[in-house]
Amino acid sequence: MSTAALAVEGVSVAFGGVKALSEVSFEVPAGQRWGVIGPNGAGKTTLFDVISGLRRPTAGRVLVGGRDVTGVPAVRRARGGLRRTFQRTQVFGRLTVRDNVLAALEWEGGGGGLPADLVAWPSRRRLESRRRERAEEVLTRCGLADLRDSYAASLPVGQRRLVELARAIVASPSLLLLDEPTSGLDADQTARLGEIVRGLGTTVLLVEHDVGFVMDTCDHLVVLDLGKVIAAGPPSVVRHDPVVRAAYLG
Repeated sequence: MSTAALAVEGVSVAFGGVKALSEVSFEVPAGQRWGVIGPNGAGKTTLFDVISGLRRPTAGRVLVGGRDVTGVPAVRRARGGLRRTFQRTQVFGRLTVRDNVLAALEWEGGGGGLPADLVAWPSRRRLESRRRERAEEVLTRCGLADLRDSYAASLPVGQRRLVELARAIVASPSLLLLDEPTSGLDADQTARLGEIVRGLGTTVLLVEHDVGFVMDTCDHLVVLDLGKVIAAGPPSVVRHDPVVRAAYLG
């Protein structure tokens, strides 16, 4: 059994007679940052849906930390340390920025969801204090501290993306999936994002169309085209691969 942080083994997904993914396989070592690139329709988001548990593959399996999670629901994968962002921003618009981030820690207790929280036992108060300290730390890291009391719905798309990132990393995930994280970000926000991702020290798999960002941020790339892996390797190698240039980079 694989002991990689993430192993995708022979994953295929079919929609009727159309194969969105065809026998996709790769392994991401712990602590590395990998990118998945390819043209629109290559199957990148479908791959993320399979890894995160939103879609069951037609064939193949997914292992996280050596454990087969192919049949494990998305919620259990998230609570086991896998976190994800999406192409379209999905913030809780009626909550403040701080509460959006705290929501990612709610299942651990300390936020009012358990009887012990309601009676404010000392242990729960301490847990709540640690949750809020962690949220503040992440808000500062993501450049959102001054917006902590703003409602997420009022923010422009670039800042909402940073809220999503903060929410995804606040629980210190073991595996982080980022789906087009630079979409809507300006140059300064993109630079901050790169610094955050490189400084996490966790395993990251990201889908991104900003080739410069991918090349600067990732240790290794997997290139998809029409649902198949057409190349894989370090960015410096993939950049000059003639098959990749023909299919995607131009």
